Amino acid sequence: MIDQGRGAQLALDFRWNDAADLKAFVATGNEQAVAAVEGLTGWFAQSLYLTGPAGSGRSHLLQAACGRMSAAGGTAVYIPLGQHIDGPTAPLDGLESLSLVTVDDLELLAGRGDWQEAFFHLFNRLRDAGGLLMVAAAGAPAGLGIALPDLVSRLESMLRLRLTPPDDARRREILTGALARRGLRMPAAGVDYLLRHQARDLNHLLGVVDRLDSASLQAGRRLTVPFIQSVLRGQPAD
Repeated sequence: MIDQGRGAQLALDFRWNDAADLKAFVATGNEQAVAAVEGLTGWFAQSLYLTGPAGSGRSHLLQAACGRMSAAGGTAVYIPLGQHIDGPTAPLDGLESLSLVTVDDLELLAGRGDWQEAFFHLFNRLRDAGGLLMVAAAGAPAGLGIALPDLVSRLESMLRLRLTPPDDARRREILTGALARRGLRMPAAGVDYLLRHQARDLNHLLGVVDRLDSASLQAGRRLTVPFIQSVLRGQPAD
């Protein structure tokens, strides 16, 4: 029997970014992965293993899956391994009481026999309880440096989907959507300027959008190209 109270408490202990939802994810090139996440709350849901290069949206989809499960009345957790891997494995205890467990940066299990063992047992407990697992990693299970063969075998049994990195057209769509959600308007020339003069990493670009949002609000100015240039150069706006 699932302890609903414990499940709800665990869900609160591992919050995700609510802004990382499916509506904010540009699915172009990754339609199958988005459909699989949407299917997590359906009759034929199955555990998912996402791969893809940095900036392909792995973390976004993990958190979007948590939000979707929560909205459907289930319980979910998002575990970024980088924030826990240097400590004890206690964060994995009891998670089988939840509807969905998502784990990011699974490659960090390499060289950590204690975490590999704990994750293997969580996998089994979650499967036996009827829960779902969704993980993201830089590559395939056999290439993660996991020394526990049974865990590699379990991971190999999951539905594996590879995300494609964004091209400039998709970056432009992502930036335009991020601006719109903040109630900001930027001319196409402004978006082009960011793509030409800023690093292409999406986390960096979205951080620039946050910076421009704050500067625009403080100065009461629209996001024209000259204003964008002044903000990014750290100069006072004309």
